[in-house]
Amino acid sequence: MKLYNYFRSSASFRVRIALNIKGLPYEYLPVHLLRGEHRDPAYANLVGDALVPALVTDEGAVLPQSMAIMEYLEELQPTPALLPATPLARARVRALAQMVACEIHPLNNPRVLKYLTGTLHADEDAKNAWYHHWVRQGLEAFERQLALLAAERQAQGLAPSVYCWGDTPTLADCCLVPQIFNGKRFNTNFDGLTRTMAAFDACMAHPAFQKAQPSSCPDNEA
Repeated sequence: MKLYNYFRSSASFRVRIALNIKGLPYEYLPVHLLRGEHRDPAYANLVGDALVPALVTDEGAVLPQSMAIMEYLEELQPTPALLPATPLARARVRALAQMVACEIHPLNNPRVLKYLTGTLHADEDAKNAWYHHWVRQGLEAFERQLALLAAERQAQGLAPSVYCWGDTPTLADCCLVPQIFNGKRFNTNFDGLTRTMAAFDACMAHPAFQKAQPSSCPDNEA
């Protein structure tokens, strides 16, 4: 398989983590977003939304959108699993993942921040205030959800979670870690997000997450 991605893209980071957890080899194909390489016809004509990541399967099919890619990988190779065994638990994990991918990330991705500064003429302080507000608000909601899930697990006689859900990384962790990485770059306040940061720390002790981080990417410019 081949993965078109950018080292700092949260969505690309998610997929790299999933591929590593699954132990699936892939060819790393960099697409530099800040240089506009995603808009080059050679790439834009290949991927309808002209975004990253995009996965090219062994059969040559091109799959856009990180969440769809990770679900594909889960069906392609069910173990190690990114989703728990029961329907309710799977829904719980998908909900956590979507809190990041659908609620937090869209408000702070580079396209939005560039529009704020370039088109709406927001200054750097205003841009950072926007970022901090929406990321912090989203992570506070994530923290509350983790607390609710911890109580649910306790009521069911299940062991406390090491990661976002359970004792193995899931789709939720694949989404959370890149968001925390980006939050750190923008000096986001993580105070009081005890369960969220505990899950993050557990993930960063896992080889699949370490290998996927931006500093390990061949196009890293940090």
